[in-house]
Amino acid sequence: MRLLFLGDMVGRTGRNAVFERLPSLIRDYKLDFVIVNGENAAGGFGITEDILQSTLAAGADVVTTGNHAFDQRETVIYADNYAQFLRPANYPQGTPGRGSNLYVARNGARVLVANVMGRVFMHPDLDDPFGCAEGILQDTPLGEQADAVVFDFHAEATSEKMCFAHFLDGQASLVVGTHTHIPTADAMILDGGTAYMSDAGMCGDYDSSLGMDKEEPLNRFITRLPKGRFEAASGPATICGVAVEISDRTGLAEKIAPLRLGARLSESVPSFWT
Repeated sequence: MRLLFLGDMVGRTGRNAVFERLPSLIRDYKLDFVIVNGENAAGGFGITEDILQSTLAAGADVVTTGNHAFDQRETVIYADNYAQFLRPANYPQGTPGRGSNLYVARNGARVLVANVMGRVFMHPDLDDPFGCAEGILQDTPLGEQADAVVFDFHAEATSEKMCFAHFLDGQASLVVGTHTHIPTADAMILDGGTAYMSDAGMCGDYDSSLGMDKEEPLNRFITRLPKGRFEAASGPATICGVAVEISDRTGLAEKIAPLRLGARLSESVPSFWT
């Protein structure tokens, strides 16, 4: 199975780049399943229902989120209505929406996708992400109810991300980090067969501060005082993510490589796609 995961869409420029490029990526590279993190899609803060619908229309099979999942007030209303929308599974019981779900890929494979949020430098009041992931896999284990398993681990600390991946090694097809918006150079397959990358990066303007216009963040670092609001940067976007080839027999990863397409970063297309 051929899977693509795209990192956090940031603002209009990021989401438009995904909307424009994703249909041709699916067609040209015969992608079986696509996951997009959309938690920064609405001006950098959350995702509206219209943007969610447009992301799905562009070809995403699932849209994951993170700490900005409910920044848009309407999300509380629509979260339960879309099986393709995920918020972190370790939010308290009763939170609108779902944290994991089973989907059917274009090749007919059953794909479990789970969205879990880290606690280090993030939200220590959330449920334990390790125990949460363990419970998800007990309900839908790889090789039984699921032909592939993907975890979007939305976290700040790379140590927590890496330990989370090692904890799930051999039980998941892919564990990929989101939230820090900078693509890492550690795409690899762990000893047990789980593909891993500390951060997929973002889909947005890299002439920025993590996708936000750089003037206000820079001002706050220098003066320690807010001068205005954070606004999403509006320059040309670079699409960043990770591509994985998953064994139809074992559900574990066979190949992994970063994807980068756009204006600022060096472009990279997985060699096993060409």
